[in-house]
Amino acid sequence: MIKRTIAVFVSAVMFGCASGTGAEAKWISLFNGKDLSGWTIRGKATWSVQDGVLVGLGGMGHIYTDATGSDFEAKGMFRVTNQGATPNSGFYFRADPPADDVNGFPFGYEAQICNHGDGYTGWLWKPGKPTGKATELLTKDGEWFSYRIRAVGDHMQFWINGKLVMTYDDAEYKTGHFAIQGHNPGMKVEAKELYYLDLSK
Repeated sequence: MIKRTIAVFVSAVMFGCASGTGAEAKWISLFNGKDLSGWTIRGKATWSVQDGVLVGLGGMGHIYTDATGSDFEAKGMFRVTNQGATPNSGFYFRADPPADDVNGFPFGYEAQICNHGDGYTGWLWKPGKPTGKATELLTKDGEWFSYRIRAVGDHMQFWINGKLVMTYDDAEYKTGHFAIQGHNPGMKVEAKELYYLDLSK
């Protein structure tokens, strides 16, 4: 009886370890650090890869992943820099370009990246509108920070540098692409270590 109990326990531990390994393996890379494979550029912003970092410069525009998500977690490192104008960007999810103007602002949700004024980094935006309030501003221009976004059904949560700053429920957008925004001339947005975990399966 004791041997059987030990065998069951060992099997359970091994299964738990295997499950943990499997969970880690489910993170899917959105950016290979080498080129723009898997991305589509829309708008006036220019995008390139420099030293393993995705870089956006110039006017208003968005770069969309081929990947789409409905229920997911996404994470990445971001930085915006003032090069003559206040930087403004965002990480979009469940987003698609407008059918009548693919270079316009996406229809979908935006995890805001802007370290000035109201509706700052950590807020949830819907097209042109700050919607889900962030509890505090934890980021500065010129500094890297981590963003983690979780969206399951109508429930959304944002973490900045590991701290939960935004929780909001909204059911308007169900699925769509991930995208990064270049908002205006005179700024630079950078991103790296971009991954997502599909929670819909």
